Amino acid sequence: MHTRRRVLVTGGAGFLGSHLCELLLARGDHVLCLDNYFTGTRDNIAPLLSNPYFEVIRHDITFPIYLEVDQIYNLACPASPIHYQKDPVQTTKVSVHGAINVLGLAKRLRVPVFQASTSEVYGDPTVHPQVEEYWGNVNPVGIRSCYDEGKRCAETLFFDYHRQHGLEIKVARIFNTYGPRMHPNDGRVVSNFIVQALRGEPITIYGEGTQTRSFCYVSDLIDGFVRLMESPASVTGPINLGNPEEFSIRELAELVLAEIGGRSRLVFQPLPSDDPRQRRPDITKAREVLGWQPKVKLLEGLRATIAHFDGELRRTGSLQPAS
Repeated sequence: MHTRRRVLVTGGAGFLGSHLCELLLARGDHVLCLDNYFTGTRDNIAPLLSNPYFEVIRHDITFPIYLEVDQIYNLACPASPIHYQKDPVQTTKVSVHGAINVLGLAKRLRVPVFQASTSEVYGDPTVHPQVEEYWGNVNPVGIRSCYDEGKRCAETLFFDYHRQHGLEIKVARIFNTYGPRMHPNDGRVVSNFIVQALRGEPITIYGEGTQTRSFCYVSDLIDGFVRLMESPASVTGPINLGNPEEFSIRELAELVLAEIGGRSRLVFQPLPSDDPRQRRPDITKAREVLGWQPKVKLLEGLRATIAHFDGELRRTGSLQPAS
């Protein structure tokens, strides 16, 4: 029989957090979802509220919290440039103070703690594809550094707690992820392109669209989270989680247009500062250590994501593309 564990998910009402909460409940865990709703929404977790083993706590993780749990997943942090650049000081605090608070809780309880890190720790990489041993090429004073350096510092804290206090840690470096429940106004390319195309508006490409990304469907990523958390204590990470299939931004835009049709056209704007030119994970470690690799192809995942946004647009009539 499954032992019902109490699992804390910080940022649990967000895009990734809500999918993680859903999976943990489905396997029989008691889930405590913690969120301050800066980017997460109650709509994301509304279907879970009737579950007697699901609790919601409104709390800002930059302040300590005292709970009794068996596992901790730390996903709390705005993850798109529009959101994390809105209040860059607070973004850094969420990464750093938030890490300190979840690590302190895990240390007191002696339970494993998972950190949702990011491919942004590699910055604008000079090594391609990116392996976990690569130290990165990050601008520490740029407009993206509140997120990049905040996550790098969080990784430092996790490994120092591991070395100094013997804490069981799990660090995942997340590459571009997409799927239902993405925030429609987060400025990320998948949600931007889909919403703009559904509204018949011009599809905005920054630069010439030659920069590349690798897109992982959300269900694949969440499977990687759980596999990493359930791995032996000796497996600390960091481990890249992402889809190694690489597409240019222009290819993605044309794929979205082909699926949705309509009158949208491509328009080009200047490339933002410090925008990475290439981003693709080497997932050798994930394959070998976790037995994990993505299963959902881009077109399949895009169709599910388009259907989600189309349903939201028809339901509300108010989806707005990112400015």
